Amino acid sequence: MAAGNVNPFNVSDSEEEAEHRQDGADSERSPSDEAQGHSLGPFSPPAYSEPAVLLSSNRTSPSVDGIPASAAAVAGIGVGSAETRVSLDAIAAQLLRDQYILTALELHTELLEAGRELPRLRDYFSNPGNFERQSGTPPACKEQGVGPGGPLNRAGSISTLDSLDFARYSDDGNRELDERVAVLEFELRKAKETIQALRANLTQAAECEIPSQERKNYKSSPEIQEPIRPLEKRALNFLVNEYLLKNEYKLTSITFSDENDDQDFELWDDVGLNIPKPPDLLHVYRNCGNSLPLNMNTVDVAVSVDPSDLPGDYFTQEPVLQTKQQQEVVQELEYQISLLNTEKHSLAEQIKKLQSDIQALQRNVSSETTTVVKSTPSKQDPLCDKPPLDNGQYLDIRGVTETDSPLDVNATKTSTTTTTTTDCTESITTATQPHSKLKSQSKTAVLFDQPNRNLSPVFHQALLSFCRMSADSRLGSEVSRIADSEQSVMLMLGRCLPHIVPNVLLAKREELIPLILCTACLHPEPKERDQLLHILFNLIKRPDDEQRQMILTGCVAFARHVGPTRVEAELLPQCWEQINHKYPERRLLVAEACGALAPYLPKEIRSSLVLSMLQQMLAEDKADMVREAVVKSLAIIMAYIDDPDKYSQGFELMLLSLGDPSERVVSATHQVFIPAFAAWCTELGNLQSQLMPSLLTRIEKLLKQGEYGLDEHKLHMYLSALQSLIPALFAVLLQNAPFTSRANLQGDVPPIEVTRFPRPASPLQDVATIVGSREQLAVLLQLYDHQLQHEGTTGWDSLLWVVNQFLPQIIEIVGRINVTSSTCVHEFSRFFWRLCRTFGKIFTNTKVKPQFQEILRLSEENVDATAGNGILTKATVPIYATGVLTCYNQEEDRKLLVGFLEDVMTTLSLSHAPLDSLKASFVELGANPAYHELLLTVLWYGVVHTSALVRCTAARMFELLVKGVNETLVAQRVVPALITLSSDPEISVRISTIPAFGTIMETVTQKELLERVKMQLASFLEDPQYQDQHSLHMEIIKTFGRVGPNAEPRFRDEFVLPHLHKLALCNNQQTVESKRIDIATQLFEAYSALSCCFISEELMVNHFLPGLRCLRTDMEQLSPEHEVILSSMIKECEIKVENKGIGEAQGSISIAASLVGEDAKTKFLSKMGQLTTSGAMLANVFQRKK
Repeated sequence: MAAGNVNPFNVSDSEEEAEHRQDGADSERSPSDEAQGHSLGPFSPPAYSEPAVLLSSNRTSPSVDGIPASAAAVAGIGVGSAETRVSLDAIAAQLLRDQYILTALELHTELLEAGRELPRLRDYFSNPGNFERQSGTPPACKEQGVGPGGPLNRAGSISTLDSLDFARYSDDGNRELDERVAVLEFELRKAKETIQALRANLTQAAECEIPSQERKNYKSSPEIQEPIRPLEKRALNFLVNEYLLKNEYKLTSITFSDENDDQDFELWDDVGLNIPKPPDLLHVYRNCGNSLPLNMNTVDVAVSVDPSDLPGDYFTQEPVLQTKQQQEVVQELEYQISLLNTEKHSLAEQIKKLQSDIQALQRNVSSETTTVVKSTPSKQDPLCDKPPLDNGQYLDIRGVTETDSPLDVNATKTSTTTTTTTDCTESITTATQPHSKLKSQSKTAVLFDQPNRNLSPVFHQALLSFCRMSADSRLGSEVSRIADSEQSVMLMLGRCLPHIVPNVLLAKREELIPLILCTACLHPEPKERDQLLHILFNLIKRPDDEQRQMILTGCVAFARHVGPTRVEAELLPQCWEQINHKYPERRLLVAEACGALAPYLPKEIRSSLVLSMLQQMLAEDKADMVREAVVKSLAIIMAYIDDPDKYSQGFELMLLSLGDPSERVVSATHQVFIPAFAAWCTELGNLQSQLMPSLLTRIEKLLKQGEYGLDEHKLHMYLSALQSLIPALFAVLLQNAPFTSRANLQGDVPPIEVTRFPRPASPLQDVATIVGSREQLAVLLQLYDHQLQHEGTTGWDSLLWVVNQFLPQIIEIVGRINVTSSTCVHEFSRFFWRLCRTFGKIFTNTKVKPQFQEILRLSEENVDATAGNGILTKATVPIYATGVLTCYNQEEDRKLLVGFLEDVMTTLSLSHAPLDSLKASFVELGANPAYHELLLTVLWYGVVHTSALVRCTAARMFELLVKGVNETLVAQRVVPALITLSSDPEISVRISTIPAFGTIMETVTQKELLERVKMQLASFLEDPQYQDQHSLHMEIIKTFGRVGPNAEPRFRDEFVLPHLHKLALCNNQQTVESKRIDIATQLFEAYSALSCCFISEELMVNHFLPGLRCLRTDMEQLSPEHEVILSSMIKECEIKVENKGIGEAQGSISIAASLVGEDAKTKFLSKMGQLTTSGAMLANVFQRKK
């Protein structure tokens, strides 16, 4: 078989290389080489490689010349040894002849792993024909008696080594049938894909084939360049892109690849199958015109062997071995030839069939002219009765072609028949087109003057042929005929648009969207419509927002025009194909299209296929913007689902969206998805019975699991979902109220106050939008307030559920959260604030506040001072104060808040209970400057209280308030109150003011205030009455360590460091060991914090180093572990002091910088690792006492 007759799509790269090598060997082999090839003898290559080369090289073109050489090579096996060694190739051939397929496969696998692949086994297992049921039996099989129903019982399929299921032939045969069916189904799909690819390639080759007449013109006229073929274009594109990349033209390469988006420039195989890659452009340019044949010198070489060196039985054994091996090779080659002939016949039949289809199409196109010319004005003409779908409704401008020249037709008859045909077509279009009068007038007026000449038709046609009109190509065929109806226009656009789109600039392709959509809407062929919609979704590689909006607008218009059936059949598959596209912009287009097309899809598809697509994208897509669009599309789907069984799936989608790591996805969930899902639940009646109780249940479960650590993220997720459901819950109350039927828009309705509702996160959370209109909401609100104030809630089930079930459960949950968690307190505070503002002031005063007040009951009996688990110590206090009492800001509301905080402060102080709940209230309220005056009023109440415990609490609260209050209030309200408390008769009250004074030194910049505070602190340190106050000294040292690094440098240098030195010196004379170790520990923490500050050399020598030495003296006796760290700190400071050059250049030094410069972090950690104290003591080394 000639190599050119082999199907190129079934030849592997290795086979091509083998053919190339064999061809090269055959072309260079001289007759003397052939003659010597018969006598190679024992000096031939290894036996297992030579037959393999022979078989692979002669697979497509076997020659008899190669057989003797192979036989000679085989004959050399085992010469020189006692036993004859059988080659691996002979073993493989024997296994294949005996149909030991599994054994041969195992041998092939082991050789592959060893890197010694046999071409015989490779060719056998890569040939699909070896595993098909055939009526004929290979010669080897006939010898063994193996027929079509032999041991290899396989169905016909394209089965290769890659698709073989090794487990199918294992000893376990129970699942053989099921596994075979699955594998065969996969192979069938691969076979269909291969057939489709082959057909597409053949069709493209036939379409782009240049007619013989044009080829003659190109040869006769060299100045006319032959048009480029698609394969040549793809190859040149690849080489050009490769050249641009190699020479750093990256932007040009990107633009070039965008304009050729149908080609993969990273893979040469994308150009075509089995096409060798040419050299690069530079190599082609340099060798242009230099492709001269190379003169190669050939030399004849001969080798002789001394017969005496051969074994004794060599000459008697050689003919037998040669004959046997030659017979085996001949049988194998005959078998290979039979397989290739079978493959050749099947491919030839496919080619003939496709060629006949192409010729039939060409005949249909070429017969168009003859149909118009030969048509007569008979009333029985079928052309007039029923026009063809496409070709019959074109005005052909090509005239009579060369094939029509034998016809005896003169110019007058042609004109008459053409006019008659036009009239016939006109009658058809007049009956079908409402606006065809203008067309008919133009068509009947088409008459041409005929010359009074006697030229022969053949001469006339030959003369006209010199007008170069190209009507035989695809584009020439389209240009030569003009559409005569709307349907013909659609058909023409369907053919031309796929060729137009790739040649339009990317930035302007959206201009084609209307044309593509109109053609896709009106085209009669489903395949063409599918191709056009595929072009639409792949029109732009990475469409931006505006381009996506245009495509979506077109999709919606298409859906409105064609109806749900075609939307499901034509648009949805395009979305499904793009769901895993590599570009996020394309996946974003799919997500947005699912939402935009939801109203125009069948309801079964909306709640099944589309919902599943979006759910998959939400769970798997990595792009935030895609998941955000998915959430919005899911919200639209929720507005069109009417299947109650999908509620659980919608709830899971809500939780999945809320748990998304992207903030924009969570925001879209609150703004779009939750309102849409709540509206559906309202229709189902599940909002109060399932949705909100499910969220409350999850919060309770979370609190039970979080006894040792609450998952605040999940708590925020569930609570924010409840907060987003508040508008829908209030709308349910209004729509199911007893007064709903009496709501009448007629008459004067008072407008809704601007501040009546909190600002909604989106229009979908606006109660007016949910109810229907702002006027309707105003009427309902008026009736709602009247009902609550005068008529009660009897029979109002939705409101009773909120009052009797929802509020008690959420208040009980509030009492179980950790009061020290500012995040949880803030979240619940915002929830109650939005709930009370949405439900109104009357509801808050009559339904919410009484429930909190009943639980709190402000009295000392309600606080367990020993266990600290009273309700006043829980988060209920700050949430009630900041979430309920701050909803309305009128005078009576502010008085109620002040009174509540005063009562809580008094009760907690007198009960010796923890102050965490009061601190949380002050922190939450102090974040809003509007409440600073109110809080100062509460604290002044504590300053002038008769109980020292309350005054101590007030002094502690000033520390929390000072950081957020402006300096004017600090000067006018805070400092006077603190100075009043600093002169309190009780020493504990005076000590309680020290942290607040320290905070003022840390945050205030006014010199007058700082001087007043410094004088007060100096009085605490220098007044003799405080010399023995251990707790006061402890509080001052702790405050210095906290505020020293952030305080004004002058205050730190002139006040903090000298007094710390004095305190450390005095602590050396302390006789009580417990007090001495407490002071030393606090000093250690203070000096550790201050070591990070810039300290002048003078202060370092006079105060910092002496203080550290005094502290080291204490630690030598009390805590040797700390003494090691102090010694290291002192040593570093002394080194820096001794370095005068650095001190003079910089003026000051930084202990922290020196520690880092000397890699003291490593030293410090190593010293800490040498400490032998307990873990509790180590934890307290740098921890400040509260």
